[in-house]
Amino acid sequence: MTDKLILNELCRYNVGTFADIVYRNALLHSDKEAFVYGPRRITFAQFNARVNSLIHALRSSKVKKGDVIGILSWNCLEYVDVYGAAMKAGFIASPFNPRLNKEELDYLINYSKANILFVGPELVETVNSLRSRLPKVKYYISFEGSAPDMIPHEKMLAAHPPNEPETDVQKDDPYLIFYTSGTTGIPRGALYTHRRKLENTRIKALEIGVEASDKHIMILPFFHIGGDSHVWPFFYVGGCNVIMPQRSFDPDATLQIIQDEKATDIQIVPTQLVIMLSREGLKRYDLSSLKRIYYAASPMPVALLRRGLETFGPIFSQGYGQTESGPQICALPREAHEVFDRPLEEQEVLSSCGQPSIGVHVRIVDEKNNDVAPRIVGEIIVQSDSIMVEYWDKPKETSETIIDGWLHTGDLAYYDEKGFVYIVDRKKDMIVTGGENVYPREVEEVLYRHPAVAEVSVIGIPDPVWVERVHAVVVLKTDTTATEKEIIAFCKERVASYKAPKSVEFVESLPKNPQGKILKRELRERYWAGLQRRV
Repeated sequence: MTDKLILNELCRYNVGTFADIVYRNALLHSDKEAFVYGPRRITFAQFNARVNSLIHALRSSKVKKGDVIGILSWNCLEYVDVYGAAMKAGFIASPFNPRLNKEELDYLINYSKANILFVGPELVETVNSLRSRLPKVKYYISFEGSAPDMIPHEKMLAAHPPNEPETDVQKDDPYLIFYTSGTTGIPRGALYTHRRKLENTRIKALEIGVEASDKHIMILPFFHIGGDSHVWPFFYVGGCNVIMPQRSFDPDATLQIIQDEKATDIQIVPTQLVIMLSREGLKRYDLSSLKRIYYAASPMPVALLRRGLETFGPIFSQGYGQTESGPQICALPREAHEVFDRPLEEQEVLSSCGQPSIGVHVRIVDEKNNDVAPRIVGEIIVQSDSIMVEYWDKPKETSETIIDGWLHTGDLAYYDEKGFVYIVDRKKDMIVTGGENVYPREVEEVLYRHPAVAEVSVIGIPDPVWVERVHAVVVLKTDTTATEKEIIAFCKERVASYKAPKSVEFVESLPKNPQGKILKRELRERYWAGLQRRV
């Protein structure tokens, strides 16, 4: 690239597209590491070359701009190659959750209309068993080595040149489909354009304060919008992403790689913080390079956050969003967490999800779409340039979710006089017991303060008197004990009696999706099977 007119070359791809960012980094940060995966270390120039070879390979297989390319894999280096190809050639990337069962994958892959599928090594057998049910998929590509009746990804790259392809990607071309988690029903695909995902990338890079010297440890999955949205801000500014190869969270491997890579950033979910704090050998790792621990995906109990701050220091920040919102809606920056030595009323912000993000309008409205006053619970609605365009191939659901340009999130919350937003619960998770509304998160926050409680989920279950009763599903800390009576009494001392659990169930673990979000629907299903309540 040194023999080219570099300023002219920097103008090759349209401003406002990811194609422009990929090529810009290849020109300006050519020898700098972009991605690390195990022993493999890939520079920005090498990444660009790999992406180019993949584009040529896909085009030779008749894949064209606007076609959907599916990915079914755990995190790996090849994953970002596919994203890069979508960024530069105008394909639409469609990542699928590897933890889904065959019936769910059958539905999603067909729903996506993917005509090519990239497959991780652990998913080969599953995919081969589904082939007869996937008529639209014409080609199968294997990640991380060869697989029967599939084309090896690295072999495809080696067979095609790394020169820049002729492409014409525009800001408003579709780029990515992310699927809702399905915790409340059948997953739907949230479609994003370059313009919208790049806007979210800029917002997050600015709010986090990412610099080109930063190094991010990627432990959340690429197929989840929260994980994906935290990678590209670092790439955007010329920083480095270390991709963890783990299929499930390994706290020791994670702590070790933070130390070895001198990482500055990591994004976690609250469950992962619980696990890390429980490691007896935590103090033996040198984590002094960490500048930020970013948490998202599910609410962080204040008691747990306090333990995290005491252990890691004042380096926590939070983001709130959802699959359809970009995801950025609100942010609670690092400095907002430094309130434990202040009056209790100032500490209240720790239970919030922050204030509206830059470039994002947030309102809280009642059932008639009227704005509610501070401290009154309503539904969060959002307007920004980074929300999804639509639900893929679902116009009716789109029109019910985006109304007059406002995304209706289904999340219940209130706000305070300074604009901090406090999530109360999902609209569908609210419990109505004896005519009273109970928000599970409020009860969970109390139960997390019990010294024996490691994790808890509060749900509504059928009751002949109350219609629904408050039920707590509790995981106890190792080497601790507690009784149902004790848990209920603890709660009644701290919240109104009707909000306290009327029953408690002790379990070894709670069902979670890959992002660490507790699946309340699964907990409720066995109680509500055959009854009218929607779960």
